[in-house]
Amino acid sequence: MTDAPVRTLLLWCPDWPVLAAEIVDGVPATGPVAVLHANRVVACSEQARAEGVRRGLRKREAQGRCPQLTVVEYDPGRDARAFEPVVAAVEELVAGVEVVRPGACAVAARGPSRYLGGEEAAAERIIEHVAQTCAVESQVGIADGVFAAGLAARTGRVVPPGGTPAFLAGLPVEALGRPALADLLRRLGVRALGDFAALPAGDVLARFGFDGALAHRLAAGRDHRPLAVRQPPADLTVTAEYDEPVDRVDAAAFAARALAEQLHDRLAGHALACTRLGIEAVTAHGQELHRVWRHDGLLTAAAIADRVRWQLDGWLTGSSGRGGAGRTRPTAGIIRLRLIPDGVIAQAGLQPGLWGETGEERERAHRALSRVQGILGPEAVLTAVLGGGRSPADQVRLVPWGDERLPARPGEPPRPGEAAPPGEPPWPGRLPPPAPAVVPPTPLAAVVHDVDGEPVVVSARLQLSAPPARLTIGAARPIEITGWAGPWPVDERWWAPAEARRRARFQVVLANGTALLLVVEAGQWLVEAIYD
Repeated sequence: MTDAPVRTLLLWCPDWPVLAAEIVDGVPATGPVAVLHANRVVACSEQARAEGVRRGLRKREAQGRCPQLTVVEYDPGRDARAFEPVVAAVEELVAGVEVVRPGACAVAARGPSRYLGGEEAAAERIIEHVAQTCAVESQVGIADGVFAAGLAARTGRVVPPGGTPAFLAGLPVEALGRPALADLLRRLGVRALGDFAALPAGDVLARFGFDGALAHRLAAGRDHRPLAVRQPPADLTVTAEYDEPVDRVDAAAFAARALAEQLHDRLAGHALACTRLGIEAVTAHGQELHRVWRHDGLLTAAAIADRVRWQLDGWLTGSSGRGGAGRTRPTAGIIRLRLIPDGVIAQAGLQPGLWGETGEERERAHRALSRVQGILGPEAVLTAVLGGGRSPADQVRLVPWGDERLPARPGEPPRPGEAAPPGEPPWPGRLPPPAPAVVPPTPLAAVVHDVDGEPVVVSARLQLSAPPARLTIGAARPIEITGWAGPWPVDERWWAPAEARRRARFQVVLANGTALLLVVEAGQWLVEAIYD
C-alpha cells in the first residue's frame, strides 16, 4: 500500500457553531455571539472577535469584554443537523463527500478538478454553489491529505502537489488540534510542525503513544490515517429493517444505538476499529439517503451512535440552510438503516484493561445495559454525571445510558485532595470532601430535639436554641446524636427572589454509627445525604 496521501479538497465553513445557532434557533450571527461548552467559549462570531472575545475564554471574561454578547450553549446535534443542507449542496456537484465534522466536509480532488476545469476552478464553483443554495459562506483548501487540506482551507489556499510538507513545516504545533500534546512539545522546545516531523518516528511512538505517532504523521504531511487502513469485508456491514416506518428523531436514535453496538461488536470480533462510517437509510417511499462520516481516531460504539443520531436528526427534521434553502424532510419514515464501516484499521497497540475504554469487562457491561434499554426503554438505565454545585444533589445529574454525558452545571468538582481545574468556577460554599455515599432523590423530613425534648431552632443569625441531642427521621424512633458540627450557611441566588435559597448545614453522628448531612431551610430540618 502506497504511503502517498490522497489529493484532497476540503470545504470549511468558518464559525459553524454560530451559523448553526442562527439556522436552527434564529440567533443573529451578524451580532456578537459566543458558543459555550463547559463554561468556555468554543466558537464566536466575527463581531464578537472584534470586541475581544476569543476561544477558550470563560463566560464571565467574555461577557466582560463584550457586554452585549449573546451566549449560546454548544449543541453538536444542532451543528450536524444544520450542516446537512451544505453537504447535500456539495454533493450536487461532486460525488463521494465525507463529513469530517459539522462545518467541514472533504472529497478527493481528482474528480472535481478534471470535470470542473482544474483545482482552483473546482474550489470556486463549489463555494459559489454552497453560497447560492444555502446562503452560507465557505472556504476551500486543497492539499495532499485531509489534515493539510483543512489547514489550507483556513486561508483558502491551494497547496501545490508535493508541497504539503513545506506548507506544514512552518505552522505552530497548536495546529495539530491536540492542546495537551502541543503544550508538552512547546515545553520540550518543539514549536513548529516541521520540528516535530523531524523527530524519529520510533522515538515519538515510544514517548507519546499511538495518538502522538498519528500526530507525527500529520505533521510530516503523510496520510491522515495509519497505514493499516483497508477496505473492510462485506460482512462487516450491519442492517436493520423496521416494520413501522421510523419518522421521529428520538425513536430513530434509539434504534440506531442498538445498530451501532452491533457494528462495534462485529468489528471487535475481527480486531478492527472504524475510522470512516457510511450511513444509509431507505424510506417507505423508496427514497435513498447516504452520508459518510470521517474520524481521525478510532470510533467507539458511543461515537458511532452519536454520528448516526446526528445524521438521522439532519435527515428527519429536514433542516434548511440560511434563508430557507436546503433539502426538505423525507416524505415518509425510514424502513431500513444500514451502517457501513467504510474505513477500518487493526486495533494495534490496544490492550485489555480492567475498566478502561478497551477493557473486556467494560464492553460486556455496556452490552448488558444496552440490552436492558432495548427491553425497558432508554430511561430504564441511568448514569450519574458529576458537575458543579454546592450540595450533593446539585452536583449529580442522571442521564440515560449512552446519551451525551454533559454536566447540568459547569465545573466538575475535584477529587478529594486535588485542586480545582484551572478556569473552573470555584463554587464557594461547596460541600468539602469526603463526599456522602448516598443522596436521597428527595430530602427526608426530620426533627431535631434538645435534651429536654424541645425542637431545636436555628435563628436568622445562625444561633441554635439548644445543642442537638436526638434526631427523628419521618415516623422512625428517635436516635441519640453523639456528635455534631455546624451550622454552615448557604445563601444562593439572593439577587433573584424567585430562585433564592437560604439554608444552614450540619453534620451529625448518631449513636448507631451513622453520619448524616442535615440542612435547615425555612425552619424545616431535612436529611440531605448519608455518609458511608
